[in-house]
Amino acid sequence: MKILLIQHQGFINGQGGTEKICAFLADHFAGMEHAVEIATCEDVTGAAVYVRHPNVKVTNIYSPEIIQKHPRQLWNYSGKHPLRWITGKIRKKRDKLFNYFLYKKTNGKDGLYLFNLRHRARAWKQFIDRTAPDLIITMSLSSVLEITYENSYTVPIINSTNGRPDYDYSNQLWYRSALEIRCLKAAYGHLAAMQILFDSYKSFVPDTFTGKCVTIPNPVPRVTAANRANLLMKKERYKIVSIASLIMSCKQQDLSIAVFSGIAHKYPQWDLYFWGTGPDEKALRDLVNQQGLQDRIFFEGFTDNPMEKLKQADIFIFPSKFEGFPLALTEAMAAGLPSIGLRSCSGVNELIRHGENGFLASDSATLQQHLEVLISQPETRQQMGTHARLFMERYAPEYITEKWATLIRDIQPH
Repeated sequence: MKILLIQHQGFINGQGGTEKICAFLADHFAGMEHAVEIATCEDVTGAAVYVRHPNVKVTNIYSPEIIQKHPRQLWNYSGKHPLRWITGKIRKKRDKLFNYFLYKKTNGKDGLYLFNLRHRARAWKQFIDRTAPDLIITMSLSSVLEITYENSYTVPIINSTNGRPDYDYSNQLWYRSALEIRCLKAAYGHLAAMQILFDSYKSFVPDTFTGKCVTIPNPVPRVTAANRANLLMKKERYKIVSIASLIMSCKQQDLSIAVFSGIAHKYPQWDLYFWGTGPDEKALRDLVNQQGLQDRIFFEGFTDNPMEKLKQADIFIFPSKFEGFPLALTEAMAAGLPSIGLRSCSGVNELIRHGENGFLASDSATLQQHLEVLISQPETRQQMGTHARLFMERYAPEYITEKWATLIRDIQPH
């Protein structure tokens, strides 16, 4: 079988959960001797981060020949140099005039959105027809829209939904125009099936979807005894660890810093470590500097071996605002770490069983209280960590790949 996986943006150089799952599926299908290709459309250079199987082909269909028109970004000069101030004013007027005529020519912002989408969709249609796959798996609803807008296919399409479904077609996380929301909802009509992460997420699937909906969680690698955290071992220093992109609006590392800063003086043997990169690193470092905790809170950058870092840790802190099926959290739990998250966070509140394998906090005050319990009670850490590791067994890769195999068999034409 020829299987085409599509993640239209973010796959090249991408280090997030969606990229991990895309590579996991590709590697698995290639290992089953299917012809596997991952396609993206990005004006970037680089490579896939997580793909391991040598027979997985990665194709970037981007070309400057795909016509795209974009408004110019307006900016104001904030300095005091008079000549630069005048030049800035002239440039801003010029760019505003450019944008005016661009929107007039394309029938406004919605028209420009459809103009660009239409040209990308045509490029995708040409590529897919030329590739002639037997099955398409898209890694997001936006990828479904990219390939299906004003197009039709006879090949079945499965969408892998890597978050709560309504996050993909609503304003829950960021602004989308009414037109974009309508287009995204309409894209569901092209799907033969969709995979969701938890049964509870079925209630967030819109009525524009009429295909087969199957719950398939993300895979969680089994961790050998040698790679599990030893939470009863006495140490000179203990580690609270967070692994996530440094994006405060979602991952809320600022909340972790605030909570730890409030109790750091009481527990001088404990430190806080952040693994990950992202746009908010400087702002987070500034917060640490304000607290005077540069020697207790550390930013370690990207790691391609998270299990080694988790093995050395004692507590995993993960106060995200929203998630789908957070891979970093599941890896921490598989490594035998007790975890703390927010009760209001989707995904996190499905994986952490409060008082059993970790704690769910309702606010920063209870987050701090639960953190203190885990810091001060090594037996509780060990007990919860053991429960966490056993809980992750249900997500072992072989169980997940079998569910995918069943879904693919069910939608293939007989």
